[in-house]
Amino acid sequence: MTQAEQEQRPDPEALLAALRQEGRGRLKIFLGAAPGVGKTWEMLAAARRLHAEGRGVLIGIVETHGRAETEAQIGGLPVLPRRMIPYRGQTLDEFDLDAALAARPALILIDELAHTNAPGSRHPKRWQDVQELIEAGIDVWATLNVQHLESLNDPVARITGVRVAETLPDSVLDLADEIELIDLPPAELRTRLTEGRIYRRDVAQRALDGFFREGNLAALREMALRRAATRVDRDVTSYMRARAIAGPWPAGERVLALIGPDAGSTGVVRHAARLAEGLRAPWIALYVEQPNDPPGAQAALDLAVEIGGEVETRASNDLLDSVLDVARRRNVTQIVLGRARSPLWRRLLGRTLTQSLLRRGSAFSLHVAPAPLATPARRPRWRLDTLPWLAYAATFVLIGLITVGGVRLRPLLPAEAMGMIFVAAVVGAGSVHGRGIALFAAFLGFLSWNFFFLNPVFNLTIADPRDVVALLVFLLVATLTGGLAGRVRAEARAAQARVDALRRLSLFSRRLGKPTTREDLVREITAEAAEMATAAMLLLGEEGVLQQMAAEPEGTEIDEAARAAAQWAFQNAVSTGIGTTTLPSVPWRWLVLHNDQGPVGVLGVRPEGPPSAPLVQTLSALADQASLALERIRLAQRAAETAAQASGQRLLTALLSSLSHDLRTPLTAIRGAAETLRSAGEALDAPTRADLLAAITQDTARMTRFLANITEMARIETGEVAPRSEVVDLHEVVEAAVARVAGAVQTGVNLAPDAARVRGDPTLIEQVLVNLLDNAVKYAPAGSMISIAANRLSRAAGAMVEIDVKDEGVGIQPEDLPHVFNRFYRAQHGDRVPAGTGLGLAIARAFTEAMGGQISAQSPRPDAPADGAPGSLIRLQLPAA
Repeated sequence: MTQAEQEQRPDPEALLAALRQEGRGRLKIFLGAAPGVGKTWEMLAAARRLHAEGRGVLIGIVETHGRAETEAQIGGLPVLPRRMIPYRGQTLDEFDLDAALAARPALILIDELAHTNAPGSRHPKRWQDVQELIEAGIDVWATLNVQHLESLNDPVARITGVRVAETLPDSVLDLADEIELIDLPPAELRTRLTEGRIYRRDVAQRALDGFFREGNLAALREMALRRAATRVDRDVTSYMRARAIAGPWPAGERVLALIGPDAGSTGVVRHAARLAEGLRAPWIALYVEQPNDPPGAQAALDLAVEIGGEVETRASNDLLDSVLDVARRRNVTQIVLGRARSPLWRRLLGRTLTQSLLRRGSAFSLHVAPAPLATPARRPRWRLDTLPWLAYAATFVLIGLITVGGVRLRPLLPAEAMGMIFVAAVVGAGSVHGRGIALFAAFLGFLSWNFFFLNPVFNLTIADPRDVVALLVFLLVATLTGGLAGRVRAEARAAQARVDALRRLSLFSRRLGKPTTREDLVREITAEAAEMATAAMLLLGEEGVLQQMAAEPEGTEIDEAARAAAQWAFQNAVSTGIGTTTLPSVPWRWLVLHNDQGPVGVLGVRPEGPPSAPLVQTLSALADQASLALERIRLAQRAAETAAQASGQRLLTALLSSLSHDLRTPLTAIRGAAETLRSAGEALDAPTRADLLAAITQDTARMTRFLANITEMARIETGEVAPRSEVVDLHEVVEAAVARVAGAVQTGVNLAPDAARVRGDPTLIEQVLVNLLDNAVKYAPAGSMISIAANRLSRAAGAMVEIDVKDEGVGIQPEDLPHVFNRFYRAQHGDRVPAGTGLGLAIARAFTEAMGGQISAQSPRPDAPADGAPGSLIRLQLPAA
């Protein structure tokens, strides 16, 4: 496809956007600068005209605020009944979305687009109701004041002193197919306010002295006009793209700054910024990367970002076509370029960029920025230490060897064949070393062919006129092919550099996604950056001061100048150091890492020299990826801290609940028994006094166990429990545990002979069994059977003894099984729950795991009868002795 055909082809994105509109309703927004400008009145007036023409119009919701003129405009328009929502003892009337969808009018009117719906509505915001109506294919007209746009919330608050509470995203304005600006001069709006046509007269005076001050209204009016102008400009651009109309259309000014690798590009950026400021227009900085471009454009690109420009980069061999394509596509009207020094032949043939733009870019205004005073107008001379002497020497040797070989083979090779061999050598030199070496090889080949092979030989004169033509053709062909080979080489290297950059970015994403701690992440970031330079360092801000987190190679230090550059970059959110316009003498390049709250640190690299544009782009991408990874780690840590706080709060609540229940009950019984003994002790018989004393003793023991459990859990959590590892006789431990638990004396014990000895701490094992038996006694009916059985299990990792504690109680619900070993967890809830703290099983698990064992719960137990209680089984596994 030719360039002309491409320019006449509609923009696919514009066509796709138009395709998405099919089947959707259209949204028109009546935009105003302030309340009272007449948005609702104008919307109703336009709707009445459509209704008179026979179109189905329905008022979804309109707020008249008691204004007679607005109420009169409703006239005979049908009104949708409002939905009544009860809320905190009152009834709120809201827009009825379901009724509107059921009615399906051709056009529905919705007032106050930024309104917040009452709780209980389908959507929290009215603009979301409108969005659903549009998706359903219903056209909507809505009203909106500019101060309700989210992006303008802070500026409006600074100007008016009033923070607007109800806002909507700016993207809602982008959804509108049409915007009608309802404009009213501030003086006229204040007059209407004074006459009481907007608010009551007693309220109007306060409004005149506050929000409706003339300066406030003028600023809001400018905001509304700018928003409307931006939208019109966007609509014009979309229209042009959809119909393949070549730009620009001068509906609004837009400036394009052309950046090159020369030092004068920063002057171009500043000139474009001043021009855009004067025109109050947006501006774009464009850099078209070409093969063999020296590093130098990045400083101008960084400057463009710092002073508010939009940056666009391209890679192309045709500079002029790329510039014109961007200018037409972005609807540019002003182009700013520098005074680049062009080769003589380009100036003679009219092929300089300025001359080409004057010839082909007649639709644009061209501005040539003055050359900076600090930059000489002439091209810098080559220095001896910058010439690639090795490449020149190798080329000289190559041509020399071809010449010697050709002289020796003169009888076999005619002079014409030697010319072709010299051309091949020129092409080879250009492919390996570039265009300059190719031209040098062409010149040497021209002299060698003439001197050694064309008659008369060993003389630069030419006898045959045909040889003159051949020699000139050789020089032309060798020069063109050598230059082309050098250009292909440069393009291949540039393409490979871009592929390497993309591959590196992909690798960055994968590597930076693996670390789970900030320490691991900062080391990974520093290692990645160090692969592209001689050294790298990462500094993160701690209370406004940068702290070194990692360096590669280890032990790398920076001097005071480099640290000052890093601090400046962090405080001002700009890149500093080598290759930038800020502290360029520092050998480090500092890139800012930032999140939504602002800078969080800087990433520094120390390259061998001024970094090239591809290297800076890759480093910038790494900095962006690093910022996202650091933010991911920060959010993950915050989520973990929040979860820990929530867990701690739940534990505290459970502990307080347990304290209030399990301490209050025995204390109440002890108090009642003690008061009875004190008041009527002598009158009570001996058995009654003995029963009361026994109750006091029993409840005191209960409280002691409760406090002991809490103490044991505290010891576990603080790491004070250090279990011994010795051979334990289970018969003795089980007997001691059964004796300690009231109600467990009838427990059946069945220990296999090979499972009677385990390795662990006898005191802890006894306490585990006491807690398990106590739990079984609490939840099993009186007189039911409790059993303890032990069997030996042989495993590759070592023999284990499996101890089962079974009961015939109510069992454990399936949803409770995963949590029964958690602290303060009670499988039953309510007033009739057995007394306890919810710590017994948690302590049992902690002691078991401390001894290298495992514990689990099962309910119903495997041998439970079909018509009996499900019971439960707690299985304890300990290392066999």
